[in-house]
Amino acid sequence: MTIPEILDAFRILAVVGLSSSTWRPSFGVSEYMQSAGYTIIPVNPNETEVLGQPAFASLEDIPQPVEIVNVFRRPEHVPEIVRSAIRIGARVVWMQEGVVHEESARRAREAGLEVVMDRCLLKEHLALK
Repeated sequence: MTIPEILDAFRILAVVGLSSSTWRPSFGVSEYMQSAGYTIIPVNPNETEVLGQPAFASLEDIPQPVEIVNVFRRPEHVPEIVRSAIRIGARVVWMQEGVVHEESARRAREAGLEVVMDRCLLKEHLALK
């Protein structure tokens, strides 16, 4: 799938590393995507609520299907996030700008997930307009 196809087909985003700190990129990107009609599910064990949505400690704690796992964590955390994304049946792993982990991307693709790496979700969405 292309990035425009992903952004058109999938609307439920679990944002791993989403912070309630408004100056953090995870907050700004998620706030924008929420305003564009996407469902945002915060995943951060240090938060209880972000952008008016309850936060979950892990992907496995989310009680609803997740389509896109948007990763705002350093590359060394990506392998476990990808393992979790596969376990919960996510459709896409999206690693934000600066997040690259080739082995995990390969593992996700082998499990049938789409992978976007080192790309900003907000910038890609804006480019569709």
